Amino acid sequence: MKNSLAFISFRIFILLATAMYARSAEQGSDLELKLLQDERWWGGSVVDGVLMPYGAQEFFHNQFADVKGNQAQPLLISSAGRYIWCEYPMTIEFTDGRVRAASSLGQIEHGRSGVSLREAFLFVSRRYFPPSGRMPDPLLFTRPQYNTWIELQYNQNEKDILKYARSILDNGFPPGVLMIDDNWQIDYGTWDFAAERFENPKAMVDKLHAMGFKVMLWVCPFISPDSEVYRELASKRLLVFEDAEKTTPAIVRWWNGASAVIDLTNPDGEKWYIDQLQRLQKEYGVDGFKLDAGDPEFYKDVYSFRDVLPNEHTERHAAIGLSFPLNEYRACWKMAGQPLAQRLRDKEHTWEHLQALIPDILAQGLIGYAFTCPDMIGGGEVNSFTDSAILDEELVVRSAQTHALMPMMQFSVAPWRILNPANLEICRKMANLHAELGEEILEIARASAETGEPIVRSMEYMYPRQGYWKVEDQFLLGDRILVAPVVEKGKTARIVHFPPGRWKGDDGSIVNGPTEIQIDAPIDRLPWYRRVAP
Repeated sequence: MKNSLAFISFRIFILLATAMYARSAEQGSDLELKLLQDERWWGGSVVDGVLMPYGAQEFFHNQFADVKGNQAQPLLISSAGRYIWCEYPMTIEFTDGRVRAASSLGQIEHGRSGVSLREAFLFVSRRYFPPSGRMPDPLLFTRPQYNTWIELQYNQNEKDILKYARSILDNGFPPGVLMIDDNWQIDYGTWDFAAERFENPKAMVDKLHAMGFKVMLWVCPFISPDSEVYRELASKRLLVFEDAEKTTPAIVRWWNGASAVIDLTNPDGEKWYIDQLQRLQKEYGVDGFKLDAGDPEFYKDVYSFRDVLPNEHTERHAAIGLSFPLNEYRACWKMAGQPLAQRLRDKEHTWEHLQALIPDILAQGLIGYAFTCPDMIGGGEVNSFTDSAILDEELVVRSAQTHALMPMMQFSVAPWRILNPANLEICRKMANLHAELGEEILEIARASAETGEPIVRSMEYMYPRQGYWKVEDQFLLGDRILVAPVVEKGKTARIVHFPPGRWKGDDGSIVNGPTEIQIDAPIDRLPWYRRVAP
């Protein structure tokens, strides 16, 4: 609770500070800049990572009540060191060789810091969303994560959760964080294990701990309207309302039906939610929470204790995670620099969506969300793993390879259920590779908590003005490890772009950059290289 309230005070401070810094020429809410020669831009919403960098084609997005189901930020930064920022949602448009930004709610600030993407990022990070110096739970980085969603869906139950955990170990995968997904609870808002599916949840959590796992539970801010909890919260006026007089709680439609929503602008509503989560930790021994939903569109037509924008409801939902080091978010607004684990939104079991992982995770870092997880391996679409005609084993393997040297990797579908022995062995090696490099990944994450820099970095970010903005299928982990997975079906070779330096490959080869070479990448190889000399 203290962390959450402190964050709100911090945001107020930033608002005042940025208003003081605004130049007289920037007092308006509309901005138009002519693009410089070869200038490219990044920012806005993470799911538009596949469209970044902006500048070569038309683009438009209105951020009001829309983060596109993932993280977003009222920020643009360019390869020429320029930046655009607003404390409120903006409309962003690229057309006719110009970038336009507008906000009817606040001032648009812009300027230039240096002549590169990295210089622009470091400036805006320090000025608008300074790093907290804190990071999420280290186990999120050092070991793989496992989510029960694909295997159990809405039948979350004690017997099968323990079976899933034992299978992880029996198949040679290292233990890590285990996330129990939606429908472990009695009802939305009634945050206790359903007795008909969990005989002894405290003993279950103890067993998972003994196996080497930390345990997270899925939660959300929704409250089922036909419940005792709803009646209690309605009587205390701790729900958002449908009317300006604030007499009738709003019922919001979301992917699992229609529910009321806890009002996190009300200090008592925020306290109730945090108290529920802390009680779960105390009673059952769970370690943290997957805090789902919170998207601003759910707050578009509601009234609350404090009159705030839909995007600010999303911001306050994310602030709940500051009280819990073991956390995960999918939807977020203006929480860059904070110790929150941010997952990419659900991807489909397609090659197109696999190819979006790298651009999207690069976008996360460039708008300030450093502690990133690239969704579930193979995708989060359930039907793909129940229909043998859809399942693509090669896609699952290449997905595991793409995840392996990102800050976090998350399994959900059980590889031992869907893969042949050879492909299962590859996925096992990728899980263990992540664990082997876990301490190094953790050190990069710790540095990021202090500097704000992305953990996953684009070539353009580290090696500016060399044309690397075009490279969207490889990335740098920190500043020393170059990762070049295969993300196209049937490919067993690929071009790798090596920046300046001497690079030693996973196969023992040495490459002197800068250069571009074609390397062999059969199904059982994740090409990655370590810089061994400048």
